[in-house]
Amino acid sequence: MTATLDKPTAPAEAGRSARSLVDTVFRAREISIAGALVLLVLFTWIAEPRFLNGQGVKDLLLNAAILVLLAVGQSVVVVTRNIDLSVGSVVGLSAFACGKFVSGTDHGPLLVALLGIAVGAACGLVSGSLVSFGKVPALVVTLGMLYIIQGVDYWWAEGEQINAADVPQSVLDLGSGSVLGIPYLPLISFAVLAATAYFLRTYRSGRELYAIGSSPEAARLAGVPIRRRVLGAYVFSGAVAGFAGSLWLARFGTVVADNAHGWELTVVSAVVVGGVAIVGGTGTVWGAALGALLLTTIGSALSVLKVDSFWEDAIAGALLLAAISVDRIVNVRMTRALRKRSAR
Repeated sequence: MTATLDKPTAPAEAGRSARSLVDTVFRAREISIAGALVLLVLFTWIAEPRFLNGQGVKDLLLNAAILVLLAVGQSVVVVTRNIDLSVGSVVGLSAFACGKFVSGTDHGPLLVALLGIAVGAACGLVSGSLVSFGKVPALVVTLGMLYIIQGVDYWWAEGEQINAADVPQSVLDLGSGSVLGIPYLPLISFAVLAATAYFLRTYRSGRELYAIGSSPEAARLAGVPIRRRVLGAYVFSGAVAGFAGSLWLARFGTVVADNAHGWELTVVSAVVVGGVAIVGGTGTVWGAALGALLLTTIGSALSVLKVDSFWEDAIAGALLLAAISVDRIVNVRMTRALRKRSAR
């Protein structure tokens, strides 16, 4: 009788053991990123003590806030085994739309944020519909959307520039204000980050995104509504990028048509460096945020140390290649380890 009771628990124990192994591996990767970040900050601080003065830390947090937001939205798409290369263009379009909306008015930051989210969500809806229902490859769709959005933005702007003098002070205060010495923007980014992490870990629909990325066919057989989930991921990514565009306006005040131009690969680099597998199914938004913070800190450190900005892109590219290589090696070894445990 004891043997009869023990047998059904073996698969459950094996599943828990496998999940524990996966969690340990990716937790270790996030810890290693955090360690690299700490070492970079310490090295830069030793070379230039002003790097960690009050203003230096504040600038570092402000510079990272928008990239962290974009990395969070991108992560939700990447875990489904897709990608969104249009986020930088969405930021530019949203920032300009919000700037035109508030120029010469007294509109508050809430209306600006809602407009940015609406613009971004609409862009994400188009991309997501083509990927999920049209079954067009994500790389093709989002690359096309990148150029379409850029073209619309340039056509709409016609060389116009929104100046800080035309933006209501309440909106600018959102980008420059702080509470207890901590700027608003990093706090907002952290709130979005924490809420997204909680959703992905706690809610069934969040866990289903990982299931889709791990094995779309298995997810389909399990009854996961793949099309709706992928569409939702793109809408969320677009909404977050649109929200980031409204914060861009609050942060800088001055807006032109090509804001955040070229940020697409930086965002993807932050996500992959942060441990979110480019082939989907694994990684966390916390790791993506650490990757964004690491890339931002590298840029700030190079600036403080008066190193040519060319090296920022070179280092980001090297980190991206290294992260993909490590991800591949870890996945192969982890698969072997899981197979051995299953065989036992």
